[in-house]
Amino acid sequence: MSLYYSKITGWGHYAPERILTNDDLAQMVDTSDEWIRTRTGIRERHIAAEGQATVDQAYHASVQALERAGISAADLDLIILATSTPDYLCPPASSMLEDRLGASKAGAMTLIAGCTGFVYGLATAAQFVQTGMYEHVLVVGAETLSYAVDWEDRNTCILFGDGAGAVIVSRSHTPGGLQSMILGSEGSGWDALIAPGIGSHAPMTVETLERKEHKLRMNGRQVFKFATRVMTEAVTEVLSDAELTIHDVDVLIPHQANARIIDLAVRRLGIDKDKVIINLDRYGNTSAASVPLALAEALDSGRVQPGDTVVMVAFGAGLTYAATVWQWQPETADEEPILVTNWPVPETMRVQAQRVRTAAWRLQVQARTKASDAAMSLMLPLYTFRKGVKKRLKK
Repeated sequence: MSLYYSKITGWGHYAPERILTNDDLAQMVDTSDEWIRTRTGIRERHIAAEGQATVDQAYHASVQALERAGISAADLDLIILATSTPDYLCPPASSMLEDRLGASKAGAMTLIAGCTGFVYGLATAAQFVQTGMYEHVLVVGAETLSYAVDWEDRNTCILFGDGAGAVIVSRSHTPGGLQSMILGSEGSGWDALIAPGIGSHAPMTVETLERKEHKLRMNGRQVFKFATRVMTEAVTEVLSDAELTIHDVDVLIPHQANARIIDLAVRRLGIDKDKVIINLDRYGNTSAASVPLALAEALDSGRVQPGDTVVMVAFGAGLTYAATVWQWQPETADEEPILVTNWPVPETMRVQAQRVRTAAWRLQVQARTKASDAAMSLMLPLYTFRKGVKKRLKK
């Protein structure tokens, strides 16, 4: 059993100054602002300056998080940097960040789980803190995806942007923090999002570079089907584990990949869209930086308040997915510190009633999901037919 609670005491985010709009992209590939917005919800994305790498962005977000938490880098016990675009394959980007910050006593690990990386890192940090092993853990999601995309590939270059987000997870005696988590992987889809020409399986050669195999390639349809399914399933399961329903959620922070994916999950879950944090229109898909960047902006704007139940959910390459439920604590505790193990067990009747409520909500989600899937299966042949007619008319 946990001895302490976990608490997010500091946060920060960073995005490069350069902004690449949809109209800018229309000058580079066969696309348009209207085409991108209607299919993804993205209007613009931030692009790293020449010579600016992932650790540079992670550093800026981390400094903000440390200042907000009121601690120094020397107080950190561990740094977890989630990224798929490290500065180098070796050494780990996390060690470079540790040195840049001056976190002399901190351990450092780089976590690679695609766009899901930050949520994986957050769950990992909470375990170290709640057991009492560490007092302060820095968790960062940072990406420089602009170097990883093929700017002649319309399927991928319109989606991704650069940025970083960071939080400090600290030990606390105040009830709250991490309530439940789910970490998942469906490795059978490992090649749905891949840079095939980097790594020990396929070392880079002149030929692979000419074929741009060091750039990202994506099976968009496969990723879309996976994402729309696991976002609903992960949120349902993580709330059920916490014995909550979607009606108990004050803020939902989904991975910012595609507006259509988010909209479908919102309908299936039955959550008020006003509770959903969306900023992908301004940043695009920043992979592991997506959730912490959105979280930091939500905190800065006051959309997350003490006592709020916050759900974070992400999916990404691997294929991976993860979700966490957090109970937001006040900045300062009013009560005397009490260990988790000393708090009374909730009344049996209340617990049983909550379990029934949760089970009923899960059935509602399953029914909405089946209806949505049925509607999509009916619409697909019509869409394919219309697409074929348009092609024939063009000829």
